[in-house]
Amino acid sequence: MTDTRTPAPARKRRTLASVIGTALGAAALFTVTPFFESGRTVDVTMLPEGDVDIRHVAGRQYLDAYLDIVRVPTACDGITKGIRLGQRYTEAQCTAMLERELIAHAEEVIACVPQLYGREREAPAAVSLAYNIGGPRFCASTAAKHFRAKRWTEGCNALTMWIKAGGRVVQGLVNRRERERAICLRGFTPRKDP
Repeated sequence: MTDTRTPAPARKRRTLASVIGTALGAAALFTVTPFFESGRTVDVTMLPEGDVDIRHVAGRQYLDAYLDIVRVPTACDGITKGIRLGQRYTEAQCTAMLERELIAHAEEVIACVPQLYGREREAPAAVSLAYNIGGPRFCASTAAKHFRAKRWTEGCNALTMWIKAGGRVVQGLVNRRERERAICLRGFTPRKDP
């Protein structure tokens, strides 16, 4: 007897574009996160099926783990999960970790604010904030509350509330929040200086 059952389709790998519902939003995150985290410029190409190719263009990439401003072991583009001082990474490892962490943070954001799914401006700004402050903090934030109520402008403006590290205002966070707010309100336009 011949088995005529159709095999189950292979499970598709989740991509950032599929999680947030916008390829432009995913491209924005892959472009601005390295800039926000380490000041480096990358060239991002979105591939079929939502995969991404990221090429380092300029600026420092932190391949060696270091202590960030609040003394948390960090590497690559702001990666903290599983990082220990003394570790060293390749560019390929950093790219894979960046994609994994952006997807994980995007899943948290979309789970707590499903209204952001498919929003080309607001979704990447929200994921960028969550990447920096953590998913639970984002989900409890004033910005998330506004986004849940579809008060988009108010949500974008509330992103700028997160400007402290270690209890003090940090100019780098002020700058980052203003850039996230700009993406949230006006959208992302690829250029050399996100």
